[in-house]
Amino acid sequence: MKGNTTRRWTVGEVSALTGVSVRTLHHYDQTGLLRPAERSESNYRLYTPGDLTRLRRILTWRALHVPLAEVAALLDAPPQQECEALHAHAARLRNDLSRTRHTLRQVQARLDALNGRAEETIMNNGDIRAAFDGFDPAPYEAEVQERWGDTDAYRQSAARTARHTPADWERIRAEMDALTADYLALMDAGVPPTDTRAQAVAARHRAHISGAYYDASPQMMRGLAQMWVADERFTRSIDRARPGLAAYQSAAVTAWTDAQQPPA
Repeated sequence: MKGNTTRRWTVGEVSALTGVSVRTLHHYDQTGLLRPAERSESNYRLYTPGDLTRLRRILTWRALHVPLAEVAALLDAPPQQECEALHAHAARLRNDLSRTRHTLRQVQARLDALNGRAEETIMNNGDIRAAFDGFDPAPYEAEVQERWGDTDAYRQSAARTARHTPADWERIRAEMDALTADYLALMDAGVPPTDTRAQAVAARHRAHISGAYYDASPQMMRGLAQMWVADERFTRSIDRARPGLAAYQSAAVTAWTDAQQPPA
């Protein structure tokens, strides 16, 4: 290293500077995730600026809860692949941030009501529309009754929605936001709607509808999926999040319903 004036850091110094424990740094070294580029004459680990850049990338992925095995693959992948993965996570984070801000407003409104600074209002259709950013779930229920004549499902939906409190509607909205974020992340990552990961989101979509409105059978989910692309009202509402989302989630749900068919 004689004549090389580039700064080097020992494992202890890196730990002190970054907050990453020495034990963790040793583990990264042993697994090959982050091996310091150099060693001292006494065989101590020496980290270069390039090593610290790699560590920063590792910590970014770990903050996104990506498993270490996947982090290693991403770090060594072509830049375009890592870029696409980051775009997918950024889309989810933006949706999470929007949902968190919305929830914070609701929490603050509740605190104001409890502290006497504002009056709570009875939940009405206007409140529901505001909670859903102008999207009223009622057309879904009416469409179910019209298409399938399933009066049990319609009565079930009417009974459930009548009992929902503002907090319930906020939770339902948050669930739908999370589903939308996951669909968009899959789209950004180029995952086909027939992929098992997309079908897993579709299964959660079915569980969401069954929990909030009515028990949705696979056949009913197929009908809903068809409506999302055949009825411009639904397509326009869903595609507010991203053009093409209605078609993507329709294909994912349809693939999920196909997988529920018993073998011949």
